[in-house]
Amino acid sequence: MTVAASPPPSVLTANALCLLSMITWAVGLPALGHLVQFIPPMTLTAFRVGLAGLVLVIAWMLWEGAGPVLRAPWLRGIGVGFVVMGLGAVLVAVALERTDPVTVAIITAMMPVIGIALECLLDGRRLTVALVAGLILSLAGGLVALDLGAAKPGLGLGALAAFGSVLAFTWGSRATVTTFADLTPLGRTAITVAGAGISMSVLALAYAWAGGAAVRWNSIGLTEVAALVAASIGSIAVSQTLWIVSVGLLGIGIASLHMNAVPFYVMLIAFALGGDWIWAQAAGAAIVVLGVAVAQGTLTRRRA
Repeated sequence: MTVAASPPPSVLTANALCLLSMITWAVGLPALGHLVQFIPPMTLTAFRVGLAGLVLVIAWMLWEGAGPVLRAPWLRGIGVGFVVMGLGAVLVAVALERTDPVTVAIITAMMPVIGIALECLLDGRRLTVALVAGLILSLAGGLVALDLGAAKPGLGLGALAAFGSVLAFTWGSRATVTTFADLTPLGRTAITVAGAGISMSVLALAYAWAGGAAVRWNSIGLTEVAALVAASIGSIAVSQTLWIVSVGLLGIGIASLHMNAVPFYVMLIAFALGGDWIWAQAAGAAIVVLGVAVAQGTLTRRRA
């Protein structure tokens, strides 16, 4: 009798980190949905990425010293950061302003398709039967998890903004890993998030100077401050660091398959806050996990 071999520890670790990244990112969706009622998307994004970037740069300096931070290619960091965390975050806020977290999660299911397409076009990745089967299972799991009868996703500008955010985030995540290959995962995350904070702060000031919508400061209280912390430090600083590590280990195509379980994590958060448990979403998350395993060849290695 042959004993089944376990997957390499790096694969298990990468998938665990990717799962944690998705959970912390999911926490930010309801928080953003609340904040966007009082803070315009452009200003909210500047607050989010600015706070997250400041925390990450401080952590980077404490962990590796001031040298790597000062020698880092900050101009490139601002450029890549603007796309992945600046433009992407603004579009998410616009989408949430016009739709809801469930609708954004539905459209996020396109990320694996975009991620694998980028790897095939730019990295010469070969499509395999296991990869296609895993992608189909993952997409199916995302659809099952969404409870479409209750969600009634909206179309229009909100849906278009959500799709644009997926494009920006997918390309930017790959660019973060390839452009800053000489930096540690913490350095890669810090330089792009802080770069986004710089660019978005400039844009937010220009937006306010041009007469854009103002923050409703009289509606800001402790609840909103806590939501901002969750949407910045949790949903960006922590989540993006874990995400960049997992993308570096798994590749953008496989890592993005985990995105389809986000609706289930949103349901868990809602359930913890007093919402209903939806078995369809739990089943969908299980299908997503199966799809990720199939796409990575984990089941094939076990049979071997």
